[in-house]
Amino acid sequence: MLNQIKSLGETDLSSVQLMEIEADVLFTSDENGRLLRVNEPWPDSARAARMLLTLPQNGPARCYFREDLPDELIREIEKIAGREEPAQTLTSPPNYQKEYVRLLGGGKVEYGPCYWMPDLPVEADIVFLSEQNVRSFIQNGFSWLAEELPYSAPCAAVIRDGQAVCICRSVRKSRQATEAGVETLPDHRGRGYAGQAAAAWAQAVRQSGRIPLYSTSWDNLVSQRVAQKLGLRWYGVSCEIW
Repeated sequence: MLNQIKSLGETDLSSVQLMEIEADVLFTSDENGRLLRVNEPWPDSARAARMLLTLPQNGPARCYFREDLPDELIREIEKIAGREEPAQTLTSPPNYQKEYVRLLGGGKVEYGPCYWMPDLPVEADIVFLSEQNVRSFIQNGFSWLAEELPYSAPCAAVIRDGQAVCICRSVRKSRQATEAGVETLPDHRGRGYAGQAAAAWAQAVRQSGRIPLYSTSWDNLVSQRVAQKLGLRWYGVSCEIW
């Protein structure tokens, strides 16, 4: 299916197709589609969630399972997931979330809205951080970024008084798409910097031939407001059970 999706323009993709792309960018998988590891670009990424459930805005739910789960359990969960309805709101959990957790024997649940990022206007003073210039901009925050940057480029930054105060970098990567990770220093939040950095990052990702995606948790209202202000296209909800 992903090969078929590649032939479509971004604006032609349905919520079901975007959700399939989202699943591919979140986790690596084996030849049978079973989840292996978190699809982070840096070395030594964590083991995948035991289950990923995707709920497109318009279309059926789909389950993805870690490679060590037994087939009988998978079949039982898939029957229940077949009764799920399309995502209704940004923050609604899956209808049968408690049942999935019970069958899996517990586990942490993470879920939230997923967005596609269109072409957005970019501020002129955005700086893209590189291995060559990053240390000049992280004297008073984001000190860890110098080691991570070789794996998470592109990384767009808002600079104030010589310091990076907000960054948007690539935290998940597949051949087709890249997921945004946005962070703002506490003293600089609420000033619109997250949207500025995300818009520049999305443009750079698109120029590299990948689709820029943005997702957050159901209770992260700040990130949801950023998505709304930027006019991002919400296409569904993803739910991970660890």
